Amino acid sequence: MMPFFALLLFLAPADDPADQLARDLKKMIDVFNIADREAAVPVVPDAAFYQGAIPGMLKVLDPHSIFFDPGQFDQLKHMQNSESKGFGSIVSVLPGRVIVLQAMEGTPSAKSGLTAGDEILAINGYELARLDFDQLVQLLSAARQQEAQLYVRRPGNARVQRVTLKPELMDEPSIDRAFLLAPGIGYVRIANFEEATGKLARQKIESLGGEKLEGLVIDLRSNPGGSVQAALETASLFLAPDQLVFSVKGRSAKTEEVRVPKIARPYKFPVAVLINGKSASASEILAGALQDHDRATILGEPSYGKGLVQRVYSLSSNSGLALTTAFYYTPSGRSIQKPLAFGQLDAKAIAPRGSFHTDSGREVRGGGGIQPDEAVSPFELSRLEAVLDSSGTVTTFASEYVQTHEIAADFVVAPELLDEFRVFLSTQRIQPPVSEFLRDRAWIQNRLQQELISLKFGVAKGDEIEMQRDAVVQAALKKLR
Repeated sequence: MMPFFALLLFLAPADDPADQLARDLKKMIDVFNIADREAAVPVVPDAAFYQGAIPGMLKVLDPHSIFFDPGQFDQLKHMQNSESKGFGSIVSVLPGRVIVLQAMEGTPSAKSGLTAGDEILAINGYELARLDFDQLVQLLSAARQQEAQLYVRRPGNARVQRVTLKPELMDEPSIDRAFLLAPGIGYVRIANFEEATGKLARQKIESLGGEKLEGLVIDLRSNPGGSVQAALETASLFLAPDQLVFSVKGRSAKTEEVRVPKIARPYKFPVAVLINGKSASASEILAGALQDHDRATILGEPSYGKGLVQRVYSLSSNSGLALTTAFYYTPSGRSIQKPLAFGQLDAKAIAPRGSFHTDSGREVRGGGGIQPDEAVSPFELSRLEAVLDSSGTVTTFASEYVQTHEIAADFVVAPELLDEFRVFLSTQRIQPPVSEFLRDRAWIQNRLQQELISLKFGVAKGDEIEMQRDAVVQAALKKLR
């Protein structure tokens, strides 16, 4: 039988693109045949094509188009169908140390007797003191997938306890924080976008006061994205019916415009949205839509710039292909995807930078990602603050203090407690000059209060205290007021 590429050469006209394709295919087969016959070591066909030719072809397109060999494709499908398991504890991870901040009610951690302040000394035979930070994170991630043996020491008790934990399915809501920053000003943090995020966002807003709110801060910092439909539903809580949320444009598909449903019932209060360099994909769709329609002030740092529409194709032999097929654009026409210096995702392929304007005529910058209306960077830690944070002395002191003192919900760190903390620091060989301690006094006071409240009432309550020293949150609060 005539080979396929020879058949193409025979049938295709000279100016037919298939003619060039046939010649290129013949070159690839010729290279493979020579290498298979003459190379110093045998050529493994699967490796040559799965790890070489096909990935090499996709690499010239963009870094997000990926070929999956049968094993990788099976793993991808498993991940898509996998469920989140864990022990239900929130911990503070420090170099060589892991301290429990909260054991959530009804979870394996709480059932085993773990409580805030407990220090985990070893997991499955690995002594944590011997591990660096990255190794600790890897060990904690692996341990929660199966039964784990922990050795734990409680503050004020030298005896080490052995605890056995069996992982259970964990329900991790995409909106993990919702509270009042100030009277009438709400705060919600969307960690990622899942199927139920839009519905959950309305529930959280209603719990804070709903239409009676005078303003809302939506924190999308470090939100990697997720369900685009969820981003649309969340945008519909604030935009008018039939307003454009985003559009999709690709080479082989006609432009698609996605709008707010006509039955939407949006809130009217002012909104501020927080973003940073790790806000990507669906979070950029939401931020861009609210910005272009002048519905929210965007604060923080420029977002990541990932606005790709990808489709996963099933191929023969149980392999697969994730291919970039189009791009997301904000209502004003800005590309969310930033141009890349390598591959074919340059500015020409995506869209020209140009000049873009919001509904009110305000100019907004294109070029990829979402640029904040007001650039605000997090506070940089001073030398003393960095030492206290990295050494874990605040957590250690708080875990010991909470064992012997009553902590009320309105607890405030008094000057006497700060003096006691200074004495404790000296026992840890940390003796800052008086001038440094006084300069950072407000930060230390807030950090101690956060840790004590977290240990007594849970990490969510402690986060409310932390927001008092968060530069971006405080800028948003000032804007809304």
